[in-house]
Amino acid sequence: MNGLINIGYGNVVNGDKIVAIISPEAAPIKRMVQNAKDEGRAIDATCGRKTRAVIVTESNHLILSALMPETITNRYQEREYLEWKGEEDEA
Repeated sequence: MNGLINIGYGNVVNGDKIVAIISPEAAPIKRMVQNAKDEGRAIDATCGRKTRAVIVTESNHLILSALMPETITNRYQEREYLEWKGEEDEA
């Protein structure tokens, strides 16, 4: 499997590079997003919709997604399970 996670509207990220998936509602997170935008480290993958999740990457980039953090987390966990199950079947 290639490690890509669908974060909505045809956008994907490398799941191996994700550090955190957080809600953008708290004031410190809003400041963090604004700072990333100012510094050119923010990637807007919302397609004009409301930001519902902020994905923090190893490279300190922030990816904004219109999907809920729980949805992205479930997709990540499903990928991990499928990779594990695939390795089990090969053994």
